[in-house]
Amino acid sequence: MSNSSSITQFLLLAFADTRELQLLHFWLFLGIYLAALLGNALIITAIACDHRLHTPMYFFLLNLAVTDLGSISTTVPKAMANSLWDTRAVSYWGCAAQVFFFVFCATAEYCLLTIMAYDRYVAICKPLHYGTLLGSRACCHMAAAAWGYGFLMALLHTASTFTLPLCQGNALNQFFCEIPHILKLSCSDSYLREVGLVVVSILLALGCFLFIVVSYVQIFRAVLRIPSKKGRHKAFSTCLPHLAVVSLFFSTGFFANLKPPSISSPPLDLVVSFLYSVVPPAVNPLIYSMRNQELKDTLKKLILSVISQQH
Repeated sequence: MSNSSSITQFLLLAFADTRELQLLHFWLFLGIYLAALLGNALIITAIACDHRLHTPMYFFLLNLAVTDLGSISTTVPKAMANSLWDTRAVSYWGCAAQVFFFVFCATAEYCLLTIMAYDRYVAICKPLHYGTLLGSRACCHMAAAAWGYGFLMALLHTASTFTLPLCQGNALNQFFCEIPHILKLSCSDSYLREVGLVVVSILLALGCFLFIVVSYVQIFRAVLRIPSKKGRHKAFSTCLPHLAVVSLFFSTGFFANLKPPSISSPPLDLVVSFLYSVVPPAVNPLIYSMRNQELKDTLKKLILSVISQQH
């Protein structure tokens, strides 16, 4: 029996036991991580450099790319290092840092996706009020609120989780430090305090999701009333990437947190956590750049200018 004061490290779940598979996981994670870094960095650079993209929609997209970089950099490098060096260990404070930064980025992303739905709602349903409701000051305030709320939730969750007495060993059945798996190591009823925080967070996420759904119901009603086919296509093209990202992020996140205990198992937990923590940050840049002509043109110019400078 041990308590949290005597725990100096946690043991994460290994992806594989054989050395060959560990190295395969390392190269797979490295490829995904580099793709996520490149994709999100290109979006950030393109939006920052092209004045035509200095609009509320792209401002929030830039913030979203930053959260994606933060969340994938919190989990994947440590998993890669463990696979490469054939270890499962993460230090106590390293685990606390993972929990803090992952909750910080995930919460900020929930908020930003909600704000982006509001941006599309105002642009399509209230276009005459767009400049008033989404001026530069209002956009900065909303982005600051998203980051501030993420910081607050990360602070509360980390403090609540890592002040719990732990006496069920130090092995986490997950490839990164995830709150539900740390709570399983607790040996007192005080873990209910953190469970309460998790429930509140899930309810707030559901509230964000419902707000997005209601916004899109209004958006689609407005788009279907547009007489020209070209106008409808243009309106849909600005909404569909955001809708795809929302669907991917919320569906994987909700399934990870709300799936029935009867179907829970270490391999399934591992796959689900990979889907909601690693896949969205890597795929989001691709989703946003595929159907967005303005962004594609800017990225093309950016890549061509870099290539021309090399020659």
